[in-house]
Amino acid sequence: MQRALVWFKRDLRVQDHAALVAALACDDALALFVIEDEWLNSAECDASQVEFCLACLTELRVALAERGLPLLVRVGSVVPVLAQLHSELGFTQLFSHEETGTGWSYRRDLAVAAWCKTAAVTWQEFTQTGVVRRLRSRAGWAQRWQARMDAPLLRLDGSFTAAVPLDQADLPTLVSLRLAPHGKRLQAAGEQAAHAMLQSFLQFRGHDYRKALSSPLSAEQACSRLSPHLAFGSLSMRSAHQATEIAIRRSPDPAMAYALRGFAGRLRWHCHFMQKLEDEPAIEFHNFARVYDGLRENDFNEEHFAAWCEGRTGFPMVDACMRSLLATGWLNFRMRAMLVSFASYQLWLHWRPTGLFLARQFLDFEPGIHWSQMQMQSGTTGINTLRIYSPTKQALDQDPQGLFIRRWLPELARVPLPYLAEPWTMDPAVQRMAGCSIGVDYPAPIVDAHLAMRTAKDRMYGLRKTDGARAEADHVQARHGSRKSGLPTTAQRRKPATKPADSAAQAAQGELFG
Repeated sequence: MQRALVWFKRDLRVQDHAALVAALACDDALALFVIEDEWLNSAECDASQVEFCLACLTELRVALAERGLPLLVRVGSVVPVLAQLHSELGFTQLFSHEETGTGWSYRRDLAVAAWCKTAAVTWQEFTQTGVVRRLRSRAGWAQRWQARMDAPLLRLDGSFTAAVPLDQADLPTLVSLRLAPHGKRLQAAGEQAAHAMLQSFLQFRGHDYRKALSSPLSAEQACSRLSPHLAFGSLSMRSAHQATEIAIRRSPDPAMAYALRGFAGRLRWHCHFMQKLEDEPAIEFHNFARVYDGLRENDFNEEHFAAWCEGRTGFPMVDACMRSLLATGWLNFRMRAMLVSFASYQLWLHWRPTGLFLARQFLDFEPGIHWSQMQMQSGTTGINTLRIYSPTKQALDQDPQGLFIRRWLPELARVPLPYLAEPWTMDPAVQRMAGCSIGVDYPAPIVDAHLAMRTAKDRMYGLRKTDGARAEADHVQARHGSRKSGLPTTAQRRKPATKPADSAAQAAQGELFG
């Protein structure tokens, strides 16, 4: 008798689910999700993410029950949970999707593989993204991604024979898991919400995607907002890709088709960055280019870090973005990049502590993208053009009327617009008129931004010109650089950088998300 256990991880859906389809061929089956102690205790976990996950599980349990499959939800470590279920139910097959996760999930998968061998359980893992296990070379990766994404969606035709009763105990709560309230206003969770969000984006919200994605005001609606669903798997990457391609082909509006083509390219970049962590899991912990080891570690300023985390640096665009993120769990890409750039260059903070803090704030935390971007925006990949954002320029460019800043920094509500990006330039009379005393009602800048930027550039470019940095950049490019990604080349998107090219690798890699 073949009894299947479908192990759900970050694939909380019914549609396009290879493990579920495989389990249909067994005599009977059950499904399992483990709220892992290792996740709850990890430095990147937040109660908001757990709440979103629980909401996905609530809907998933109903959808599976309608197909005759019970979903068991347990709290603990995976191997002991599997061992207990095996002693009780004697399942013979374990089906799941591959996962490119953090260090603790990598170690967990190794332990599960070892346990399956001792228990004589056949564990089969299926792909669900464009990430390729045991990839020897990046050459041809884009074509493999395309082939996977163009493959037919998997349909769950038929019903299951339940290995245990369908009625299960209620799901845990944040209280029972001993997690404090998070206070964030989260977007809707679950597979139905994911598909509704996808369709609203493809039908009308995405029309201004390319030009609206940079401002935190317009991006709130113009971006797809699918990232939490892709992170938790309530929507498959293949479903998003194929729906987007259909919408592009069928759109009677060339402007809409052009906008969606930009989004389609970003779906490729999504997996491109995840592949980096799959190929080199240690980049979660150390620099891509080891020549940067020691660059920031010994200069970490705890007071600056605390001010950055709390949105009280004295730079309105930085603080407004951080407070928005703390309240909602989401922020558009350019403003995320600005937060990391400001922390890395103006504040000279190492990317690992700042990355852990942001991982807890992002509802859509995706390890492969997150750690690659943390290093890219802090300049430690060795192959990407340095992007050092000016908070003042970003405020003027992306929030010219000051609507975003005033929304999230009410203490600046009465500050005249000409001073809003740099309120410290107000003289005392203007401060009194605005009801905002700098250093009292709103912080004075915690650093001299111009001096800090010059110092950071001198240190970064000085190091990049060394022979060791050049050689290591070529090595990183060979292992992790893009190969005919499907996006326009750097030359097609913008003029060549005026900065000195540090190596052939940097020129080839260009400016990702330019």
